[in-house]
Amino acid sequence: MKFTTAGVILFTHNYDACVDFYGRVLGLDMSHRIDRAGEQLTTFRLGDTYLMVEEGGVGSAHAKTIGQNPTKFRFNVPDVAVSVQELKDRGITPKVCHHGWGTTAEFTDPDGNRCALRSDDGFGI
Repeated sequence: MKFTTAGVILFTHNYDACVDFYGRVLGLDMSHRIDRAGEQLTTFRLGDTYLMVEEGGVGSAHAKTIGQNPTKFRFNVPDVAVSVQELKDRGITPKVCHHGWGTTAEFTDPDGNRCALRSDDGFGI
């Protein structure tokens, strides 16, 4: 098979808040948006892939458990400390974790989906 692109569709309960989160807070570039009766979705560029945000998911006021959502969005960044400060400036306070293989900063989106920043250093080694 030859795939031309790949992406993730995130079904959300808090659609507008999630679109704002991934666009304004995380700074992902929007590639397109559909907003018409019965169909609302927003697609963001996510490196070599895309993230499509749609309505129809189940939200949680707290971080979803792995049983509720067995995935986590991981965003590699050149400098976790700088990116953590950017998130704090935008109202998100991630939990920074230091590991033998790198640093992560854990946080959730408005639907309780788990997200993390990860240092580029050592990735893939």
